[in-house]
Amino acid sequence: MRILVSESDPALGMFLRRGFDAENYAVDLTEDGEEAKTLARHRKYDAAILDLNLPRESDLDVLRSVRAGRQELPILVLINRTRPEDRARVFDLGADDLVLKPFAFSELSARVRALLRRARTADTVLRVEDLVLSRVEHSVQRAGRKIELTPKEFALLEYLMRHAGQRVTRASIIENVWHASRESLTNVVDVYVNYLRKKIDASSERKLIQTARGVGYLVRDETASGSAQT
Repeated sequence: MRILVSESDPALGMFLRRGFDAENYAVDLTEDGEEAKTLARHRKYDAAILDLNLPRESDLDVLRSVRAGRQELPILVLINRTRPEDRARVFDLGADDLVLKPFAFSELSARVRALLRRARTADTVLRVEDLVLSRVEHSVQRAGRKIELTPKEFALLEYLMRHAGQRVTRASIIENVWHASRESLTNVVDVYVNYLRKKIDASSERKLIQTARGVGYLVRDETASGSAQT
């Protein structure tokens, strides 16, 4: 799951990023409302968290713009305690939920999960044969056996499963899972794929995580070709 967090307070922004990172979300964090508009237009998010200083019109314009560009996007707004009419306007402009400051992170996280459940789509739960990954609950099971993954292992498996049956290059994995340049982290993909193999495939006769020779990796499914080699 990828979420956009627009928070003008750097300390609070980093607090939110650390919290959501620990819960296996991929977080794009910005302190600038204009950048938040751009990110929302050009990247696919599962939810957005927008910090608004009401009744400042420029902040309301961020909400207005994000909603106009993504009608289906769950949007949660963080605001200070304000007049009821200001809070009503936030909902009128397209917010799905709001949380008043100060707040406990556990409450905020629960509200985000609730929004994601309401916006549940077909790809919220990813399945490849007997391997099941829940993007909302951040859980993985194989043949009913629960598998504990680190946040980065979870993100890597999610990326591979979203492209099940397709060969994905190491460079694309680095860009989309580690959010780094193609030239960096050249060996880390292989290391983490080995971690996943030990947890996902080691106790199963059928090996799902395959090496695409000369390309990268893939998670195979019933329609995968026989050209990949373990």
